[in-house]
Parts: sequence; structure tokens; C-alpha cells
Amino acid sequence: MNQTERNLLMLLEMPYEDVSRPRGRDRVGYDLTTAKPLRVTTRVSGPVNWVTVPERPDLTLQSLGRATTIRKGDVFSFFVQQHRRAARDLCQLFMKSKDGDDLMQIAARCKDKVNEGLFNYALCFTIVHRKDLRRTRLPTVVEMFPNKFVPMEALTKAQVEVNRAPLDQTEPVIIDHGPDFATTTIKAEHRVSYWREDYGLNSHHWHWHLVYPIEMGVNRDRKGELFFYMHSQMLARYDMERLSVGLNRVVKLDNWRAPIDDGYFSKLTVNNSGRAWGTRQDDTVMQDFRRNDFGLESFTVTDLEQWRSRILAAIHQGFMVNREGERVPLSDDVTSGKRGIDILGDSFEADADLSVNSQFYGDLHNLLHVAIAFSHDPDFAHKEEVGVMGESATAMRDPVFYRLHRFVDDVFQQYKLTLPPYSMDDLSLPGVVVERVGLRQGDQTDILVTGWSDREFEANRGIDFAAGMPVMLRLRHIDHLPFNYHIMVNNQTGADKQVTVRIFLAPRRNERGEEMSFMDQRLLWAEMDKFTVSLKSGSNHIERMSKDSSVTNPNEFTFRDLEEGRPAEPGTSENSEFDFCGCGWPQHLLVPRGKPEGMAYQLFVMITDFEKDKVEQTASDRRCANGVSFCGILDGKYPDKRPMGFPFDRRPPPRVMDSDLTKAADLALLDNIFLHNITIRFTDDVLQKETTTTTTTTTITTTT
Repeated sequence: MNQTERNLLMLLEMPYEDVSRPRGRDRVGYDLTTAKPLRVTTRVSGPVNWVTVPERPDLTLQSLGRATTIRKGDVFSFFVQQHRRAARDLCQLFMKSKDGDDLMQIAARCKDKVNEGLFNYALCFTIVHRKDLRRTRLPTVVEMFPNKFVPMEALTKAQVEVNRAPLDQTEPVIIDHGPDFATTTIKAEHRVSYWREDYGLNSHHWHWHLVYPIEMGVNRDRKGELFFYMHSQMLARYDMERLSVGLNRVVKLDNWRAPIDDGYFSKLTVNNSGRAWGTRQDDTVMQDFRRNDFGLESFTVTDLEQWRSRILAAIHQGFMVNREGERVPLSDDVTSGKRGIDILGDSFEADADLSVNSQFYGDLHNLLHVAIAFSHDPDFAHKEEVGVMGESATAMRDPVFYRLHRFVDDVFQQYKLTLPPYSMDDLSLPGVVVERVGLRQGDQTDILVTGWSDREFEANRGIDFAAGMPVMLRLRHIDHLPFNYHIMVNNQTGADKQVTVRIFLAPRRNERGEEMSFMDQRLLWAEMDKFTVSLKSGSNHIERMSKDSSVTNPNEFTFRDLEEGRPAEPGTSENSEFDFCGCGWPQHLLVPRGKPEGMAYQLFVMITDFEKDKVEQTASDRRCANGVSFCGILDGKYPDKRPMGFPFDRRPPPRVMDSDLTKAADLALLDNIFLHNITIRFTDDVLQKETTTTTTTTTITTTT
């Protein structure tokens, strides 16, 4: 990490502390004075590496625009339009800086003037979206805001241990935090708290909305469709976890006047003051929003219902109406401009900059989050704080998040079912035959093992414990042993053939233990990987490592990782890890939990013609290309011309190979598709994972 990167990233540490407070392993402090360097008194003595920040006459309160309208210490919520506008003003100010050092000076002088969550969001947004900072990696949000991931009780205990420790202690204070703190035997929903409250899941959601923000002047390729697809995939994975612990699939929240069955108590605090997030009791009812403290105008449940009716009407009429009263067709024909799913997604999420008519179709997704987040105190009568549904880094902890997004997904699925089924030409690939598929994990074939792993983070990066030693969070999470795919393909075309390999996973049976129909199983197929290979004529053996999934983000960097720096040699495998932007599904959640006795799953492998799939990339810089299935390519187009979720995003064709298509297995009658049964077995132990230094991504062995 060079000097500019260090000075920028240290501003993300200890967000609730004064900018002059020493931070980081190198004890960096920012001196905004024009006199002698500051003297900062802490329990920890030692020199401070001062970064002198010169006066900036051009930086006034007026230049901050609406960024000062959110009070310090309050929750910064991207679901609230006024907060988004405050973020946009601050991001525009940061984006106008000349270079990284100029950005550091502006940011350092703004830090103590604006809301802490807003500041960290704006600086992270700027680092991600500025091309001259594209190689600057962001540290995990877990270390920026540990209070959003670990209960205050655990952090308080750590502070007590720090106060007891001798001044010369160098051994870290450890906060052990397991996956079951919310679990009781009373509430069935607590069986999946290990998954909902997983640090990687929630940091992924925060980071995805950082890369795909709304109303921030960002119009990335297929943004509306990706909003639908990424959240749809999260639901598929959540339903698989539910089935593995004996729960039914999640039920959509579509009656907004009925009580919400399950309450939620996060046990977290919104900042270091100890102020708790709002809690929701069981059977709470959503009500009209009448608060005056959150910078948000009043709205009613009737408003939400009216916007829903208009969106559903548009789907079934086949068009939306723009601000000029003109019809905008919801067509899936890309030659006519935007895909219909993109138009629908931009209007539903809703991005006022991209929505065809934001006044008419409203702000449905965001204000549903807000209505639920304030359902415990909708009129500010009790002066209670917002609930976790009001923040992207915490929303996925709440069971109602998935019920809400099942409703959202149901709206998109209604649109998808208006489209014609795929034809045999869309689905088949003549001359390419998938002969055999298998998985290999250690010495086991077609059996995947899941269990627990531990990951450590430094809590003192986000909270000032005034400690001379690190304060470590040791978080236990679900994980799996690494494995390889083995795919045997016979290329009978007589020439080399470039193809796309698409891999999906779904449970074989429903809640009743019955094998599922195509339409029942269609929404449970989770994308596991997608990659391109060149087949030689004849037999080809494709081997692919699970860690190279197109869905996942293999690296989540801590502040310490970044301080240790980028490897010196460019182009090395170690250095390439620093070339990714950090967006993507958590690697440790790639495989669903399964059951102790083993749970039956199906692996679906489909090979399609790359000539029909490929997208011409015009951008010269294609960085941030990990997790492309969920995150796209930061400087380019989404790297697959097919609709996201293909071939499961539409109803099936009526017949395949002269047979009625009733199950996914019937698709496997096509030569280029193979369905394979596997077992996933959960062990309630810490996994012993071997480390590997191999850099092989995809291996193809060819025999003629």
C-alpha cells in the first residue's frame, strides 16, 4: 500500500473518532491545524505519524451541499432519498478532486463535519468508481463498523478486558462470537440465524449496493436486471438453507395490513454510543410513516399499494408509461434498446434517475424497507431508532427481509412468465455432448462436506478501545471444504469450439420429501459457476476448482492485509488477488449447509455456444472482474448476452426431444445438458481445510 492509499484508507478507520485520533498499525493522525502538531492523549503512548492537511479555502459548508443534513451519530440509510441525495453531493465533491492526495485532503477536512456512515460510504464509493484509484482495495466493512456485526455486549466485555490488561501487554484480546447467539428452541426462524447473520452475507449486500447504487449518476450495463437476479439468487440460497434445517421455503410478504409474524431483535447498536437499533415485536403491523426526524416525507401504506398496482398492471399490459405519457414496451428484444427486465428493475428499485416515471411508479422497494424498519414507532411517539431493515449492512439479518424480497421476486417472476419459452435452438448445441459430470472433494466423489470455520478481524479498527494490543473478533461461520468439478465433453463438430459452461445447484426434494416439478424447482436453482473454455475436437476432460467460481469473491481484505501491501512483482498470482474490487458472493457460502445424514441435491451442467453468448467489450480497463455473475464488470458490459438465470428464468418449452417437459431432468435429454445427483453432508465441527498454492483455474485434458 503506497502512501496515498494508506492516507486514504486510514480515514475509514474508527469512524466515530476525531480525525486527529491516531489509527492503524502506524498510528496515523491527520493534522488540520496551522500551528504546531496536535498532541493527542490516549492510554497508549507512542509517536504519531502526522499527515499534514493544508488549509482548503475552497472547502466551505456550502460546498458540502446536502451532505451536512444528516446528523452525526444517526443511521445513514440508502433506502431514504434524502440520504441518497446527501451522499450524491458528497461523492460529487470527492470525485472532483484532482488525484488521490487531493482526495485525501478534502476527505480529511470533511470527515468531522458529516455523518459517519455517510462519510465512509462516500469515500468507499469514490475509491471504487474512480479509475485512477481502481487498484486501491477497500478493507472489509466488518472492521469499519464492527458494531453492525457483533452485539454491543461482546464489545463491552472486550473493553473491560482491555481496561484490566497491563499497559505493556501485546497479546490480543479475543472476542469469540459464534453463529448461534440469537438461537433459542422457541422460535423456528432461529434455526437459520447462522446464515442470516453471517458477516460475509451482510458485507456482500453492503458492497453490492456500493457498486450498484441508485440515484448516484451510475448507469451500469443491465443494472435493473442485476438487481432482480442477485436478490433472486439470494432467495434461492436462503430457501436451500431453510430446507436443510427442516423449515418450509420463505413465504412472500404481500399483505401489508396483516401482522408480520416474526419479530426481530438485533442486539446491535447503531454507533459506539450504545444506542440500540429499533426492535420489532412479533405480529407488528406496518403503518403509515409519519416521522419528522429522518429527513423523509410522510407516506402511507395506500401509497405503497397503489405503486404496486401500477407496476403489476404494466407487467400484464406489456408496457410502462413514461413522464411524457408515452408507452415504453417491456420487451426482451435487446435490439430495441433496454431489456424489459432492466426497465422494470430500474423503476421498481427505484432509481429516480433511471425510472421511466418515478412519480407514477413510486419508490416501492426502498420505502417498503423504510416502512418495515419503522413499523415499531412509525410516528416517532416513542423516539425509537430505525430497525435494521433500514441499512444495507444489517437488513439481511432480519427474517422479514426475505419475505419482502420474495414479494419483490414474485413481481419480477410475473414479468418473466409473460415471455415466450426458450426454443430448442436457444437450448441446444448440436455436436457437443456432455458425457459425464462429477465432483471431487478430497478422496470423496459426489459428496460435499460442510461445517464451521473461524475468521478473525480487528475490532479496534472500527472502535477506539484505547488499547496497546489488538482487539480481535473471531467469528464462526458456515463453510465447506474445497472441491473440483470434472466434466467430460465430446466435441463432435470436427473443429475447435469455444463454449460457455453453466453450472447450477438445487435440492432434489421439496418440504414433503417429493421430487419437484420443473416449475416448483425453477426458483431454487442457484448459479455455482459460469466460465468459457475452448473444446478441442474429440473428448475433453474439464476440471474446474470451486474457489474460481464466477459468483464468489475469494478475498475479503482486512486493514492488516492492505497494510502488508501489494506484492512487488506485477502479474504474479498473489498480486492478481489485489486486482479485484471486492464485490461477490462470500466464498464460504458457495455450498448450502446440507444435513448431517446427507441431503440430496442435483447438479445441472449446460454448455452453450460462446458465439451466441459473447459480448463485445469496448472498455480498455476491465478490472474488478471477480464475482461477475452477481457484479458484472466494473468498466465493461455484463459478460453474457443471455438473460441472467438462463435457462431457468422462463417457463419451460412444452416438449424436449418429443417428450413432455415436466422436470429439469427432461432438459437433460439434450446432448449439451447433464443432470447429476450429489449429496451434501453437514458436520457440526470446525473444518480442517488444507491450504493450497496452486494457481490453476480451469484445466482441459483432450484425447482424440
